[in-house]
Amino acid sequence: MNALVSFNLPEFINTVISLVTAFALGTAIGAERQYRQRTAGLRTAVLVAVGAAAFVDLGMRLEHTRGAIQVTAYVVSGIGFLGAGVIMKEGMNVRGLNTAATLWCSAAVGAFAGADLIAEAVLLAAMVLAGNTLLRPLVNAINRSPIDATQTEATYEVRVTVPAERQDQARELIAELLDKAHYPAREVETVERADDLVEVVATLMSTAVESAELDAVARTLEAQPFVQHATWTIRTSD
Repeated sequence: MNALVSFNLPEFINTVISLVTAFALGTAIGAERQYRQRTAGLRTAVLVAVGAAAFVDLGMRLEHTRGAIQVTAYVVSGIGFLGAGVIMKEGMNVRGLNTAATLWCSAAVGAFAGADLIAEAVLLAAMVLAGNTLLRPLVNAINRSPIDATQTEATYEVRVTVPAERQDQARELIAELLDKAHYPAREVETVERADDLVEVVATLMSTAVESAELDAVARTLEAQPFVQHATWTIRTSD
């Protein structure tokens, strides 16, 4: 009976508008993710947007602006745990960051809708869609362009495979050659391999190099009679 007494038609219609707006905008964002076959697709984006809108709308109904502010803070914290669930690490690669960011933005869209800021919710949804679609050609163009090692901040490693009993000699030789090339090593580690071989890995202090200079260091190392293999690798910085 209390539910009938407390029923407020204008407030109910306002809630309907907020949730329907969140549902429609979440569908637009999620449809793009579903088309791209991402981990979090249509239904996830819709539920995130509608859920955020429902919580913020409830805060507005109970405590007005103060309640909406408090609930929004918890929505932001809670969506972080959901986003972490779609991020996966595969070796040196991390996948799902874009999907997690999209879910985070979907929650923001829902929060705007729940706070009765419909125009702002539509604007944010449009920007999310633009970020996931219109920027894709630019991302592909950048990824296809040749990497200029002198302009890229990254972690560089020189790797040498030698018999276990020659690892000390290899460490000294790597340090000497890198110093001559003006690329001092930040640290030198040894990794055990099969057949009594070890890999000596020198991590450079420099975050940008001339590829030809490291190629020359690798060739000099590989020319040594006790060196099985020598190369250098690059890892992009976080």
